[in-house]
Amino acid sequence: MSDLINPSTMIANRQHDAFERVARCLPAALAGSVVRLEGLVVGVADFPAPVGAQVAIETAAARELAGEVVGFRDDLALVYPWGAVDGVRYGQRVRLQRTTRVVPVGDALLGRVIDARGRPIDGQGPAACPYQAPLDRAPPAAILRPRIDRPFKTGIRAIDGLLTCGLGQRLGIFAGAGVGKSVSLGMLVRNAAADVVVVAMIGERGREVNEFLQRDLGEDGRARSVVVVATSDEPAPLRVRAAFTATAIAEHFRDQGRDVLLLMDSLTRFAHAHREIGLGAGEPPATRGYPPSTFALLPRLLERSGRAETGSITGFYSVLVDGDDQQEPVSDTVRGLLDGHVWLSRKLASQGHFPAIDVLESVSRVMPDVVSRDHRLQAVRIREWLAAYQEHADLIALGAYKAGANPVVDMALERRAEILRFLRQDLTESAPYDAMLDQLNRVTSVSGPRSMNSATAAMRKDC
Repeated sequence: MSDLINPSTMIANRQHDAFERVARCLPAALAGSVVRLEGLVVGVADFPAPVGAQVAIETAAARELAGEVVGFRDDLALVYPWGAVDGVRYGQRVRLQRTTRVVPVGDALLGRVIDARGRPIDGQGPAACPYQAPLDRAPPAAILRPRIDRPFKTGIRAIDGLLTCGLGQRLGIFAGAGVGKSVSLGMLVRNAAADVVVVAMIGERGREVNEFLQRDLGEDGRARSVVVVATSDEPAPLRVRAAFTATAIAEHFRDQGRDVLLLMDSLTRFAHAHREIGLGAGEPPATRGYPPSTFALLPRLLERSGRAETGSITGFYSVLVDGDDQQEPVSDTVRGLLDGHVWLSRKLASQGHFPAIDVLESVSRVMPDVVSRDHRLQAVRIREWLAAYQEHADLIALGAYKAGANPVVDMALERRAEILRFLRQDLTESAPYDAMLDQLNRVTSVSGPRSMNSATAAMRKDC
């Protein structure tokens, strides 16, 4: 990576400085008073602050409670506190602190763990970041986005071989609880060919943070990573803000010409947090309790990743599928916004098949543009064999299938063991891209046929 500053980086830096100047010019002395408390939302009178503004509620004992303006109702500004509302009472003063949402960015963030506000929480002191990146930034113009034409090497055979991801693509990892989303993301962090990795842990259990840092990230992975954490006990605005903080940091490194891997776990908990805010602000529920603004916010977030004229953001977003229902509202919406999806199967996970990727339920929409013709045909051939085996699995298990009845099923039986070896991968194993291509070629090459009887018997045992 060149150390020279390109024009895009200089423009981004000037934008950061402009945001700081605007923030200083706005009326920071604006103040109002608490007149209402409904649930977790505070109503503030005489306070014309814009939505998204950061405020401070002056509670008892000279303690300030930070919060964010989330809407308006009956001439009141609605403030969602960033902490417990204990101690908030009628008449307390509310001060405007900042009207622009920014996060400190710079190379000093590499190797650090920060919260949704960009403050280090890893005990290593402050990070000396020279710039400020806006959290609310427009995505790159559609007409200026370069075409995705190169593969992004994840080091996971099942993805690189059959669901090849492009540099700057956005993929969703869909699964129910306990099927292996976090484990798959950990494999991506360790093995993917990226200059910088930005990880957003949204709504996770507190114990999982150190587990991810020590078990999945490791020393080498952490050195090139920025981890943004907003655990499940943090207020909804901070969980939403964490997603935008991670995206803004990824954009900063992309503007420097780097190839960034953005991992977000999970997009569903981001949507849950926004639902809390919307319902608290009085927005009517639309689909399964989600307000309309949630479905408007998702594309605003997801469209910001991708390839730009300088650098790229390749995004992997985990989606927690409620009740393993693929038509659940968030899952259904996100599938239509992303450039592909990887479905993790509970059945495969229960069989000890990891990563538990159901190839037939997964798709990469840019794969034909980033792989060779031979690679694409080999992937299609394996899909054909997997589909044929799945369609005849009951007959094979009962011994009712007769060899020679269907040539495709015969080949699926013959190559079943090789296909499973290709799709399975130990959590600590990295699969180099060239080695993966060689193995894919061996699995799909047509050599001398084995005995169909022995293959069928082996597959009955596998069933």
